Amino acid sequence: MESYIDRIKQLKNQRKLTNEQLAERSGIPLGTLSKLLAGMSESPKLSNIVAICNVLDCSVEYIVTGTPDNTNNYTLTADEISIVESYRRLDRWGQGLVEAVLAKEAERTDAMREQSGALPMPSVRKPSQLLRTPPRTGRYVGERLTGGKRSISLYELPVSAGAGVYLDDSRAETIRIPQGEATADADYALRISGDSMEPKYHNGDVILVQITDSVEVGELGIFLLDGCGFFKVYDGSRLLSLNPKYSPILLRDFADVQCKGRVVGRLRKR
Repeated sequence: MESYIDRIKQLKNQRKLTNEQLAERSGIPLGTLSKLLAGMSESPKLSNIVAICNVLDCSVEYIVTGTPDNTNNYTLTADEISIVESYRRLDRWGQGLVEAVLAKEAERTDAMREQSGALPMPSVRKPSQLLRTPPRTGRYVGERLTGGKRSISLYELPVSAGAGVYLDDSRAETIRIPQGEATADADYALRISGDSMEPKYHNGDVILVQITDSVEVGELGIFLLDGCGFFKVYDGSRLLSLNPKYSPILLRDFADVQCKGRVVGRLRKR
């Protein structure tokens, strides 16, 4: 009978991931992961299983029970739904022809990604090299300054709450923000554009961002996908908008995925 370990190994092999790569992307120590995959861990932590599922782009339910993932149309774009509907109208010969073309194209795309050094399943846990500002410190280690104001960088080029814009080489201005608990974690600010994060965030809002190279599932973050910037909710294998009219962004569709920070607040409009 197939176990959860067998299913993890199968998906790991399909993604062409080594134990070292899976450990690095999931944040699980290599020794712990090796024991888990060897069946030496009788009751693995749920947090480790969730981390592995995020990297392998599958549900916890599938790993634990073997129940296939739900692939309903809520993750599909309008064009993808149209393709599926057209496929269902074909006879078996036509469907077989489409499947053969898809298989060849998927093989070609995977080969191109491998040749360029990019893996089919990118990780958001990559080093952050952009948008760094001096650390906020007092005279003593761990001291948080309160009262008055402090300076941070506001980037002129807006991060997108919609279709995505480039963050690289963006120019910034220095702004003064209140110094207190509500703004203590902010390293820089960004002015957002678009309506995909409404009703909570609106076009023109200035958000405060803490520099980090990873965020937890459900947190708001700033992400670079193949060089384009997005302000979204991290959902493991996807980025989500708060506005329901926008479809999820699948991370597996991008060769380079980077997290540039966690959104920790927003400046009040005067």
